[in-house]
Amino acid sequence: MDVGSFAIRAALLVVSLAVHHRGIARGGGCDLYKGIWVRDEAYPLYDASRCPFIEKEFDCLKNRRPDRDYLKYRWQPKAGCKFPRFDGGHFLAQILKGKSIMFVGDSLSLNQWQSLTCMLHVALPQANYSLVRTGELSTFSFPGYGAKVMFSRNAFLVDMVSTSHGVALMLDSIKGGDLWKGIDVLVFNTWHWWLHTGRKQPWKFIQVGNARYQDMDRLVAYEKALTTWAKWVETNVDTAKTRVFFQGISPDHMNGSDWGEPNARNCEGQKDPFFKTYPAGHHPAQIVVEKAIGAMPKPVAVHLLDVTALSQLRKDGHPSVYGGHGEHRAMDCTHWCLAGVPDTWNELLYAALLRS
Repeated sequence: MDVGSFAIRAALLVVSLAVHHRGIARGGGCDLYKGIWVRDEAYPLYDASRCPFIEKEFDCLKNRRPDRDYLKYRWQPKAGCKFPRFDGGHFLAQILKGKSIMFVGDSLSLNQWQSLTCMLHVALPQANYSLVRTGELSTFSFPGYGAKVMFSRNAFLVDMVSTSHGVALMLDSIKGGDLWKGIDVLVFNTWHWWLHTGRKQPWKFIQVGNARYQDMDRLVAYEKALTTWAKWVETNVDTAKTRVFFQGISPDHMNGSDWGEPNARNCEGQKDPFFKTYPAGHHPAQIVVEKAIGAMPKPVAVHLLDVTALSQLRKDGHPSVYGGHGEHRAMDCTHWCLAGVPDTWNELLYAALLRS
């Protein structure tokens, strides 16, 4: 990945999008995404040990993480903003009753989906539930409420197709979107896998129309894919009936220089949030997301869950070596411990749904 091209492209886009950025998915003059992390002894919102289906790689305490301060931080928007405390009973009985919500994306969507299922289950431990996984679709249901919380694993949103030349990443095609139709609330995400190269890259070449490319600037490819996704939403989703969200970019903390600590190779050993303006600045992929959403016609309402900047501050929130990957103690500064930061993403989702 050419980091230099990221910086140049970001600089060019920041100026043109600065005004637009402030206008996305904001209501009543209050921006819930601007604020600080404050210590709150009432947190976390749930005890992970009471969530029997939690993924091993997110259960940092069970994986023997020794510190617990990371659990005690609550997102506090700036003065004047009313940020409702998450109410799992109200979410099920009033917002989600008889409806379905689906997270569509990569393992960061899995992280958020897993968080919400735990938040709801622990809030209503006596409520019957079922968890069914079929292929790339996981469905967590509360039969008593007719509610479904679903996760569709789809790392790129656009199609990957096996051809005689190898697996193609089709930047202008979303034929796999039929699964997403008819859902009441859709929460999309994609970014993490766009950076993979070598053995972790799941495609052999990129295709746009009839043109094949061995590779291209990943940020350019990402923008083309999001343009395709936006057109799919415009064509296939009645946003008067279906609420559509984009998760935003979940930042990693693999480089201490991002938060002004160059001697820190990664997130290992980080126990506190960053409380100042984040030195690394606006994430370049987030700028592309804002551009894609901003270009959609006004009647098409897509709400940006603008979690990037607030999550950048949480260098302490990753599993690091406590991700349950066995004896190799693999470093994970990409995903998030649960309970943890994705719970705040779901609090913001709850607040957005309350406004509708």
